[in-house]
Amino acid sequence: MNVLLYSLLGFACGSIPFSPLLVRLFASRDVREYGDGNPGAANAFKAGGAALGVPALLLDYLKGALPVWLALHLGGITGWGLLPVLAAPVLGHAYSPWLGLRGGKAVAVTFGVWSGLTYWIAPTILGAALVVFYLIQRNDAWSSLAGFTVLFAYLILDGQPPPILAAAAVNLAVLVQRHWGDLADGPRFGLPSRRSSRSSGETP
Repeated sequence: MNVLLYSLLGFACGSIPFSPLLVRLFASRDVREYGDGNPGAANAFKAGGAALGVPALLLDYLKGALPVWLALHLGGITGWGLLPVLAAPVLGHAYSPWLGLRGGKAVAVTFGVWSGLTYWIAPTILGAALVVFYLIQRNDAWSSLAGFTVLFAYLILDGQPPPILAAAAVNLAVLVQRHWGDLADGPRFGLPSRRSSRSSGETP
């Protein structure tokens, strides 16, 4: 019963579309009309600047971290019960019923989930990997997947039990599905210089 309760709590928290809500409430805009049309924190920055982007990012992070932390420390969830508990916030965010099952790309909530489980360890590894990949290539979708793959490899090498690895596999699958359209472009290594961007007619 505890597993079901905390899984439902995680899905419910994950499903709350904070970016669309904040942008609609404080800027009277639809966040999905900005950037790539994704209802996530990245486009909240584009629609309302840091004043809306930062709270949206923090709330997306917390809706992953808080239910996982509660399940571990109040619910005492262990073993295979961790699989649905860890997967639920990511699934809720990516397939929010409030957005017709077309939610965000689940990067911020992924940080939250693994923070709730490992505190600073997994988010530090994931964050460092993302920074490296963002620096060496320009397709954010490939950077996100490569970064999480590094975390997945760490979990395997660290000897994490099968339920944790299964949850990581579900998380990776969701990231792949939500980034699928952008993955078709392939990785684009290197950052264009300001001069080359101008000369080629691209927007810097």
